[in-house]
Amino acid sequence: MGAAVAAAALAAHGTEVQFVGSFGDKAAVLSIDGAAPKTVRVGERHGGVAVIAVEQDRATLEFDGRRRIVRRGQHYRADAAGEARQSVLLKADPRGHFLAEGRINDGAVRFVVDTGATAIVLSTQDAERLGIDYRKAPMGLLQTANGMAQAWRVRFDRVRVGAIELQQVDGVVTEKGADVALLGMSFLNRVEMRRDGENMTLIRRY
Repeated sequence: MGAAVAAAALAAHGTEVQFVGSFGDKAAVLSIDGAAPKTVRVGERHGGVAVIAVEQDRATLEFDGRRRIVRRGQHYRADAAGEARQSVLLKADPRGHFLAEGRINDGAVRFVVDTGATAIVLSTQDAERLGIDYRKAPMGLLQTANGMAQAWRVRFDRVRVGAIELQQVDGVVTEKGADVALLGMSFLNRVEMRRDGENMTLIRRY
């Protein structure tokens, strides 16, 4: 049986724990402190980390007396207060744009980080593909790179970028949208942005 590859990290008492993959709902594959991955069955403990449950895309782990649900792709780092926060690392493309693969509600979306956009901006084509009934939303006009365009103000139930998932995020659907969605300030205001050269790390605030 092959393990489904995943990447999730936790910091617990200075220990790095990676959720590498799973064997159905029976076991999780964990790598602790960079050691070779080890299969840990549900109900067992390894290196101070207990596996409580495993589902298709997540595992429930217990350490330091607390339980956390770890999804594939999540990355946790404990700050000075020991609080773990979701984060994602983005790399700039040759034009200096930061692109990210994400999801709106249950549909896949490609984002470009745009601090000049007040909200997440989708084209009508993307909105229709995602099943968003935007035409019932309030309509106005929006200045875009292609000129003025009709726009509808909407609110997305869930927006996910890497490990970060936020609920109830404001968005705009426009007739002259770009080929990629704009990850605007309605999402970015709720994360901490750290840039280091061609790398940008987004860390969830709340």
